[in-house]
Amino acid sequence: MPKYAVKLDPEKSAKAYGYELHCSPKDSMNLAYALKGMDIKKAKKFLEEIIEMKRPLPATFHKRKRSHQKGIGAGSYPQKAAHNMLKMIENAENNAEYKGFDVENMKISHISAYRGRTIRGIMPRAHGRATDKNEITTNIEIIIEEVE
Repeated sequence: MPKYAVKLDPEKSAKAYGYELHCSPKDSMNLAYALKGMDIKKAKKFLEEIIEMKRPLPATFHKRKRSHQKGIGAGSYPQKAAHNMLKMIENAENNAEYKGFDVENMKISHISAYRGRTIRGIMPRAHGRATDKNEITTNIEIIIEEVE
């Protein structure tokens, strides 16, 4: 069972944990920062707009060499991370519904993304050599809370 960074009242909150997701930890950190404190409905709409490339995500962390986006400065469209984050929010929403909460009045009270396990891999090269081709994974934890 995963451990969460924050403990909230189990009578008012629901959790979801994504373990070793195949997306960028840097993009996931920026997404988590942007989503913290948002309503569930607003967060899902925000992520869908990023996936459809209608709205760029402002880069708060790791913004060196990021292209400039109109109106926000450094930013990007992290579709893979946004898709995984959307699945995690829907999972937390389903957990809240199972517990009997009103899903319309939920907000994201805690969300964090951090680097997961590195899956080792190699790429064969010329003259019998090999180069590392590692897959970096991301862990995402979400806790949503009912608001009156």
